[in-house]
Amino acid sequence: MKTFISKFAIAAAFALVSAPALAASGQVSLTGDVVQDKVVVDHGASRHVLVKPEKVVPGDKLVFTTHYRNDGKQSVENFVVTNPLPSGVIYSADGASGAVVSVDGGKTWGALETLKVADGKGGERAAQASDVTHVRWTVASIAPGASGAVSYRATVR
Repeated sequence: MKTFISKFAIAAAFALVSAPALAASGQVSLTGDVVQDKVVVDHGASRHVLVKPEKVVPGDKLVFTTHYRNDGKQSVENFVVTNPLPSGVIYSADGASGAVVSVDGGKTWGALETLKVADGKGGERAAQASDVTHVRWTVASIAPGASGAVSYRATVR
C-alpha cells in the first residue's frame, strides 16, 4: 500500500515557513505556496508542469515557494527567510539557488557539501540532502513596494 500526504498536511507543514521571518520585520509580508512538479507527455514529447498537489506519494517532486513583499515605507536590508522542511520530504540538493541549509534543526548553516552529521558510530560523515532540516536565504535589500520569491525543491519520502 502506498502512503500519501494530503494537500492539507502539506499546507499545514508549509504554514510554519513564514512565522520566523515575519516576526523579524513587521513591514515585510510573506505568503507560501507549494506545487507539484509533474512530467507529462504531450504528442511524444515530455515536459514539466507545475500543479497544485491533491495527493502526493513517495518519489513525487514538490516546489516550495515563499513570496515576500515590502509593505513599508523604508527599504529592508538583509532580510532572512528561513523555511523548515516538512518531515515528509527530502531536500533536493540542486533546488535552492542562493540558499544555505541546516542539518541540525537550524543551529548551524552552510552549503550542504560543507556540513557534517553524526555517523552513529561516534564519528561524523558528510551531510546528505536527506539530512537537511531547514533552508535559509538572505535577501540583500527589499525596496518599499518591492516583492520577490525564494524557493526550494524537495521529494516526498
